[in-house]
Amino acid sequence: MSDSRFKSFLRRCRKSRSFVVGGLLTAFLLLNALISLFWTPGSAYDIVIANRFLPPSSQHWLGTDQFGRDIVSMLMTGTQNSIIVALVAVSMGLFAGVSLGLLASARRGWTEELIMRLSDFSFAFPAILSAIMLTAIFGPGGVNSIIAIGIYNIPVFARLTRGSANAIWAREFVMAARAAGKGRLRITFEHILPNILSIIIVQATILFAIAILAEAALSYLGLGTQPPEPSWGRMLNEAQKLMFLKPMLAVYPGLAIAIAVFGLNLLGDGLRDVLDPRLSRKR
Repeated sequence: MSDSRFKSFLRRCRKSRSFVVGGLLTAFLLLNALISLFWTPGSAYDIVIANRFLPPSSQHWLGTDQFGRDIVSMLMTGTQNSIIVALVAVSMGLFAGVSLGLLASARRGWTEELIMRLSDFSFAFPAILSAIMLTAIFGPGGVNSIIAIGIYNIPVFARLTRGSANAIWAREFVMAARAAGKGRLRITFEHILPNILSIIIVQATILFAIAILAEAALSYLGLGTQPPEPSWGRMLNEAQKLMFLKPMLAVYPGLAIAIAVFGLNLLGDGLRDVLDPRLSRKR
């Protein structure tokens, strides 16, 4: 990227409110996860019944839960678990889905039809339903959550990649490359993929937010991250029994999920404007 293009990119980033706000919220999320690897204000695992339902203080910033665990520490560690599950699941869907989408677009014919029909079939099994089936066979756990969410992401990336790639295959520069004797594989990696990469990045950001939400939902149902590992979804599940006694126990993890999803959605919207300035001009 030339210096002028890089400056133009930074200028578009600064002008996009969605990108700035979403980037700050996402950075806060990542910073929390990083810090929790080395330090938390208390223990997210130790059960100390004598410390149950302590109010906010200098030692326990948001107080403690019904088991005496520090709420801030659980939220910070839960951030780490949510990001790991979402990152692996989206990466799995990204790699498999983009590969299948590019193959369908390059080969066309029965190959494209087979991949698209398999994608349609997999849409019948959303992440939660897939997790229930995997749990029935292998038992609940974070790995099964990752597999279930990853399977859901594959057809999303496949359909998006195939549709975007088909539009590029009809462009003049691709026709010129084919006339010059370049094979379909070479054209795919030299011309097709670079031109749809921005669309894939934006979709990956949005699906990252959906994956965090799905992980929380699965943990809430008892199918995701298992004790003693903290999880925002399981914190909500445990807090629902105490809604009238200690409602803030449900507010804290709910707010964490909302901030994470809101920030990533804003970041995805901002990236769309930054990577394709024509869309921001149309608004």
